[in-house]
Amino acid sequence: MQTLAERAGHAADWATLLWEAAATLPAERLVAAADALTAAGRAEDGEQILRQGVVRPADEIGHAALALADGTRHRELRALLDACVRMRTPQDAARTAAPDPGRLVPLLLTAARAVSEERHWDVLHALRVAGLAA
Repeated sequence: MQTLAERAGHAADWATLLWEAAATLPAERLVAAADALTAAGRAEDGEQILRQGVVRPADEIGHAALALADGTRHRELRALLDACVRMRTPQDAARTAAPDPGRLVPLLLTAARAVSEERHWDVLHALRVAGLAA
């Protein structure tokens, strides 16, 4: 499904719009925007906006994850953490747990395990080195 911008020959403008949305929306709203794109048949754009959005500071991603968990928005929480463990280094992903290690470490490890067993061990090791997991 093409956007109006793409049909008019402005695909680069669409990419810029996605990047600007990723840069300006709060992390939890970014997940909602990605969901809306996916629901509109633009799953690739939804994934792209999540990948672009997780380059924010790790503690901001951690606080957004906590807000999503508090709001019982578990599917969005999983999408955010999945993008985080896929796109960031294990060390950066581990820093995401700093705002509340007791709550975020298990969530990060679950997301990492869903990616691969290797990613799970890499993130677990990074969490241990950072002093966030035993």
